Amino acid sequence: MLRLRGATLCLRRLLTGGAVDRHQVLEQLRGCSAEDQVFDVVGKNKAKLTVDHVSCAVGMLWQFQKEKPQLLRTVALTKAHPEFLTLRVLAENKIALMDDLVLVDVLYAFLRLNVEEHDSLIQQLVSEAWLRLERLPMASLSKFAVCLSDQHLQHSPLMGKITNIMAQKLSSIDDPRVLTALMTSVSSMVSPRLRDALISRADHLLLTMGPSNYNSPRRMLQFLRSIKYIHRPLLEKCHAILLHNIPRLDAENISLILGLYQSLQFNNCDFRLAAKRRLIELVDSCTDPYSFTKLFVSLAPMASPEIRQGLENTALLLADELNAQQAVAIAETLEEIQSRNLSLLNKVASVIQRNLSVYKSMEVSRIAQALLMSQYQNPELFNKLRDILIQFLQKSFLPYEVTMLTRVLSLLPSPRLDDGVVSRIDAVVSQCNLGELNTIAFAVAKWVRNDTSYRHSTPSKYVRLLQTLTRCGQERLRTADQLDLLVDDIKYISGEWFEEMLLEETMVALQRMAPQLNWTNVPDLAFFLTRMNYLCPPLMDHIANVAIEQTDKIHYSETYATLLPFSVLNYDPVRADELYDACIKCLTPHISSFDPHLLVMLAYSLAVADRFPEELAREIFSIDFLGKLDSQLETLPEALNMRTRLRLMQLNRAVCLECPEFQVPWFHERYCQQLQRRGNGQVTPVQQQIHKMLGEVLGGINCVQVAVVTPYFYTVDFECKLDRHLQPLSYSESNTLQMLDRGKAGWDVSSPEGVRDELPPGAQRVAVDFLDSKSFCKNSHHVKGEVLMRKRHLEILGYRVVQIPHFEWNSMELSTHDAWKDYLKKKILG
Repeated sequence: MLRLRGATLCLRRLLTGGAVDRHQVLEQLRGCSAEDQVFDVVGKNKAKLTVDHVSCAVGMLWQFQKEKPQLLRTVALTKAHPEFLTLRVLAENKIALMDDLVLVDVLYAFLRLNVEEHDSLIQQLVSEAWLRLERLPMASLSKFAVCLSDQHLQHSPLMGKITNIMAQKLSSIDDPRVLTALMTSVSSMVSPRLRDALISRADHLLLTMGPSNYNSPRRMLQFLRSIKYIHRPLLEKCHAILLHNIPRLDAENISLILGLYQSLQFNNCDFRLAAKRRLIELVDSCTDPYSFTKLFVSLAPMASPEIRQGLENTALLLADELNAQQAVAIAETLEEIQSRNLSLLNKVASVIQRNLSVYKSMEVSRIAQALLMSQYQNPELFNKLRDILIQFLQKSFLPYEVTMLTRVLSLLPSPRLDDGVVSRIDAVVSQCNLGELNTIAFAVAKWVRNDTSYRHSTPSKYVRLLQTLTRCGQERLRTADQLDLLVDDIKYISGEWFEEMLLEETMVALQRMAPQLNWTNVPDLAFFLTRMNYLCPPLMDHIANVAIEQTDKIHYSETYATLLPFSVLNYDPVRADELYDACIKCLTPHISSFDPHLLVMLAYSLAVADRFPEELAREIFSIDFLGKLDSQLETLPEALNMRTRLRLMQLNRAVCLECPEFQVPWFHERYCQQLQRRGNGQVTPVQQQIHKMLGEVLGGINCVQVAVVTPYFYTVDFECKLDRHLQPLSYSESNTLQMLDRGKAGWDVSSPEGVRDELPPGAQRVAVDFLDSKSFCKNSHHVKGEVLMRKRHLEILGYRVVQIPHFEWNSMELSTHDAWKDYLKKKILG
């Protein structure tokens, strides 16, 4: 009995001592402040380490790395430490003993410490988590989904199961971080129904979030980008939180958010201005290649010339330290800002050339395009890039990859298309969507123009390939049955091949699916019709009806795209007044929420349609708005900047002429003079012909003025004056314009615009305008809205307007000199 009691006490002391030892080891691990201390504890206690010790050690190692700036992380050193292998072996041996939370946490930490996805440890952790999938808490399920994404398993059956579990338990997810991590991970798996449910849940959870939590809204934007779905209300709520957090954001986060906004076509003025100020504050602290590259990519496109020069100087100093990806990012930004800093471009190109072997196909495509658009001269480098692109293309079977490689190859200086390239393209075109087919056709057409042997090879490989592209495109259109997919496919398409080969069939397909029109696809379809310059009354009537009946669902910012084809193409549907009234009623309460440049574009399109909401005009021509617009213009790309300034001038002119009661001043005199000085004044042979004949018809060249600048700076092709009996009046010699030998028009610019000679009583001033094909819709002789507005304005300025359409002037009926003269007599003299 005494022996038994002694044995029991001894065993109890041993067990208690072991527990104490294990607890002490855990405390030692938790007290570590650096990786070396963790490894020291692991090395001294290998035999005592339990599941808890292993998970704690691995978690601590990742935590130390996570707390360091990206540039200072030492993951490679951590991974190379001998005791790290000890932890990996122990973890793999103890997988079955891990509880659910620990299992996922260990997997997450090892992946963050760059353990390869094909390592047996990672594969066994994933397999064990798969077995426990149904019972994982939502937080662990979310983290597990992130782990699968890190391993490029977004399309795996396992991710499908996670998506199904998430859909069933969606209403129970109350943590925005858990939800948004799941959303971004399963984005490739969501159906339209689940997409809407996720957006609704995300929208609800935004209300419960603290204002300083910017990671969850950012992930919501990433989800929207991944599914290519622009949900304006959610976008704006996320934007409000991100804008509030600008003072806390670093260059990396700002760069990421700006990229997301660009992908989602959300060019928000307030965010760009705030981001610009914040990035300027960070200039002095971003001195390492990693943070500077993020800063350069974000700030350079919207910086002033002085700041941009400083950024380029810093980039030149850091260029030799750039890694492969950073060099690509700098090169693309230099192309975007149209930099001509040859020293910097040479440095960046040399870094790229050293790293050519590590780039993937899309990166090589981006490099070639950026250097070409920057007009960089290095035949040797371009030959290398061409060879690499061809190698990638001949191995690729992915339509989007083949399309990108083909497009970039067509930009490189090369007269001929390799037969191997033709074979690869031909092998994948049947899988390409319409946008990809159009891109490939553009490339092939360029090769046709550059290949001198094309004329001597019949039938040509190019012809056969173009025929295949056309056949595949027609087949896609004939079998298309979902309007949303078709609109998404064609909304950015442009180019001669599509317009000549597929546009008519596209319109047939769109009309066939017109019953599927709704508030979500109307803006994109309307924008497509505008870009194609194609008048399709049945389709536009459908668009108008949907817009009228579902106005309450259309986001106010999308009224611009919705109304655009009606104003640009000068088409009034049956319910035109209802359409404009409904859209104006939709947008008016939100005028102050519009981006300034978009509001100018919207107001101008309404002006073209002869609609002038007073509240809109007063907002745009207020001092506060114009100041905000000026600030925004500094951050916009040059082309959009110039277009916005032009539209503001045209809107100013329209309001002054058509709504004098608004009392908006004309403040674009100097701007118009600058435009006039920059213009080349070139005239076409047809205009020269008309000028000569007008002299014959009116009794002398001194009865015609050429390129007359009117008040408010319209330029009239030809001007003449008729008395009350419709007899031509001559101009004084000093005012008479002559067609110069080099085909330019000249006039006396010493006299101020708007000061014109007086007409005798009963006389009239006639403006004669030649209308080329750009003045009409592509598929008809229907004149466009801007031409009609110009006519209205010239009539307000006192002109009788005579328009000469190109299809009348160049018709078979007017093929003789006398026929042209008779035509002009009837048009002008009646």
